[in-house]
Amino acid sequence: MPTIHITTFIQAPVERVFDLSRSIELHKESMKIYNEQAVAGTRFGLIGKNETVTWTAKHFFKTRVVKVAVTDMEQYSQFTDEQTEGSFKKMKHVHHFKPVDNGTIMIDYFNFEIPFGVIGKFLTTLYFKSHVKKMLDLRNKTIREYAETNKWKKFLEK
Repeated sequence: MPTIHITTFIQAPVERVFDLSRSIELHKESMKIYNEQAVAGTRFGLIGKNETVTWTAKHFFKTRVVKVAVTDMEQYSQFTDEQTEGSFKKMKHVHHFKPVDNGTIMIDYFNFEIPFGVIGKFLTTLYFKSHVKKMLDLRNKTIREYAETNKWKKFLEK
């Protein structure tokens, strides 16, 4: 199963980065070019352990539906979300957060497999892995942009 590993440094407190990473609204903001929408489950606010969200988005000329559940969470340290239904054959995303003197190190491990056997493996190597990495990079860039400025208040202050 392919794994994408991304390490991102963010000049903001770990609590802010952790919560922005769980924000449904910030996720939608980061994926607006794909018209990603939360259509069921936790649709607003911060997703928590044992909660689900169902996303729709336009990828590869088709609307895709993915339902994910947060299966593990240690506050301000890590959380894991896994697909329970959807376009992937398997998908698991582990988010780690490490406070450092001048900010937070955010580490993503994204494991996935697409269906279609040998053809799916070929498509993953040829295109899909780089597409998913591009999406994760965009998401992390958005988290950094909001965490390092006063924009974070839009998502975390009531």
